[in-house]
Amino acid sequence: MTAAPRPKKHSKLRSALTIFGKSQSRYHSSLGSRVIGTLFGYRRGHVHFAFQEDAKLSPAFFIELATPTSLLVREMASGLVRIALECEKRTEKKGKKLLEEPLWRTYCNGKKCGFATRRECGPEEWKVLKAVEPISMGAGVLPGTGNGAADGSEGELMYMRARFERVVSSKDSEAFYMMNPDGAGGPELSVYLIRV
Repeated sequence: MTAAPRPKKHSKLRSALTIFGKSQSRYHSSLGSRVIGTLFGYRRGHVHFAFQEDAKLSPAFFIELATPTSLLVREMASGLVRIALECEKRTEKKGKKLLEEPLWRTYCNGKKCGFATRRECGPEEWKVLKAVEPISMGAGVLPGTGNGAADGSEGELMYMRARFERVVSSKDSEAFYMMNPDGAGGPELSVYLIRV
């Protein structure tokens, strides 16, 4: 019987496809119902927000808000922060996923705060995400990079990291709710994405 080698070829192909699939998954992630959210920005800079399926994966959603970090810190001190991101529904872009929209109007606790832009996570941003990777939940400060303007830096880099529950209402609406373990006190943060 000479048909025995055939399954070997198929198993080699299968294992090659499996390896390819695994290597691809490191670079692309779709989000599930529980995600990691990281909010960060230099004290005198703007806020960046990343949602990751897993801390080792690139963000599935990464935006830069026009909101100054100092303003958001003041809002967080009140204990309750609602960030609403609105984008336009365009007929020529049917089929585009909500998380792929490039430009958002931003509201923080009902006040208009300019626009947010979807970005790729660059080396500097990835460095921040790697620095806070071991942290499952918390807030803190990382030292400034020292490569800012004439004063030498944009100040310290502030961050907040937590698990979020993702709730998808429709293809045009979803929300991320920060999960406080055991109902512990602390700031409450919700992010709403709406296509109108």
